[in-house]
Amino acid sequence: MFLYVFIAGLSVVIDQLIKWWTVQNVELYETVFNNPILSLTHIRNSGAAWSILEGRMWFFVVITLVALTILPYMLYKHRNESKWLTIGLSLIIGGTIGNFIDRVRLNYVVDMFQVELFNFPIFNFADVSLVVGVACIFIYILFFENKKELGE
Repeated sequence: MFLYVFIAGLSVVIDQLIKWWTVQNVELYETVFNNPILSLTHIRNSGAAWSILEGRMWFFVVITLVALTILPYMLYKHRNESKWLTIGLSLIIGGTIGNFIDRVRLNYVVDMFQVELFNFPIFNFADVSLVVGVACIFIYILFFENKKELGE
């Protein structure tokens, strides 16, 4: 379990450090490190991805508390299964906590990574942890879960 707590914790620490650095060094709505692929733009997001449900902080707090009750239980229950599943759950927990800290402390989430290749919402490291975690779980479901059920 130590590995999974470490992964979740490291995800939170990296997320919060990047957000702290962004707030300290980049003015709100300012873009720095602008290049053709990725730039850094400091924004505040009071909603979820694509700013959906903007201003519904109570909703995000409730959903996050439910998730942070269920996800650690699932991680503990499946701790001896595939690393794809357990690392995925750890990353999702870390990403959830990273954004939850912002929502509770600031009433918004600090976002900064802007993809320049195509139009995509600005996001943060916690969001990356969430997406990578979900991708790990999809890999587990697609390639490993059925083998476990079939006894292979």
